Amino acid sequence: MIITVSGPHGTGKSTYAAKLASALGLRHVSAGQLFRKLAKEKGYSLEQFGQLAAEDPAIDRVVDEETMKEAEKGDLVIDGQLTGWVLREVADLRIYLTAPENIRFERIAERDRMGIEEARKLTLQREKVQNERYKKHYGLRLEDRTIYHIILDTSFLPQADTEKVLLTLAISVRDNKARRTKKA
Repeated sequence: MIITVSGPHGTGKSTYAAKLASALGLRHVSAGQLFRKLAKEKGYSLEQFGQLAAEDPAIDRVVDEETMKEAEKGDLVIDGQLTGWVLREVADLRIYLTAPENIRFERIAERDRMGIEEARKLTLQREKVQNERYKKHYGLRLEDRTIYHIILDTSFLPQADTEKVLLTLAISVRDNKARRTKKA
């Protein structure tokens, strides 16, 4: 089973992906962590590496290739901005998480130990660069959510309830896939 979890920064992609993977006995990989690892290996800050990636599509391609290699191994929950798009042909379940900006900025500020205004400024700049980059290199608009099986606002319910919703959905998809495989 392959599940992708996408959405803007601060929506809980990695948090919910890790919870799903643990509950389902699947591996968890974060495309964002792959990108951060590459930045660190090359000696760049995340912002610097994002700017560099805006000019050099090879950087995103490396992350995409790693994403595809992980998917080939199967039994995976992978989170990232583009994972739904990169794995749209092989993913059994493509999830898109969202949340209002003020909540996203609060979460990012808490996670990264900074003020909300700084989190807002950095996040909006980062997302602007990423949106331009994805449009330029992939022809994608992240606002296009037509490929996702479910879109869920993570501010709507408490975290534990959101986890239950996502887990119930994933179990149903897994069981349905097993039934179809058994019949074939």
